[in-house]
Amino acid sequence: MEPSSGIKTWQWVVTVIVIIVLIIIGIMVFGNDKASDQDDLGTDIDTTDTTASIEANRVVLGDQFPGNVVFLSSVQLANGGWVVIHKDNAGIPGEIIGSMYFNKGINTGKITLTKPTTEGGIYYAMLHSDDGDKVFDDTKDLPLKDSKGNTIMKLFRATAAVGAGLKG
Repeated sequence: MEPSSGIKTWQWVVTVIVIIVLIIIGIMVFGNDKASDQDDLGTDIDTTDTTASIEANRVVLGDQFPGNVVFLSSVQLANGGWVVIHKDNAGIPGEIIGSMYFNKGINTGKITLTKPTTEGGIYYAMLHSDDGDKVFDDTKDLPLKDSKGNTIMKLFRATAAVGAGLKG
């Protein structure tokens, strides 16, 4: 009986040591909150994302059925703002035909338009800032830009063929 008791004690000691080592490794790997890395020379490089608020803005949607509603799959905003629907004007955003305010964060939604989209038409869903009053004014609520200075927008088409390839 005595040798068996010695083996159990040894197993417990090894198990405790393994658990302690795993905890230490976990802390070393996942517990580092410092926002810097090292380059190949061992020099600290600041990796804090200064464009996080800029890059946190995006709009996702696909082509839409013609009509007076545009459905948005996802709107991500660093601060509350607007998704504005523009008609195409020779390859650039033109007349505004709809807008809706979205809160900070990730949202889905639909925008009811003042003029319906038409079959074959090209449109743009563009992100705009809000000046704080939650009332859209295209002279004050300006388009949002990405880190490269480009306006954040998504081109889409109005077509009855949306989902035509899907069979249920």
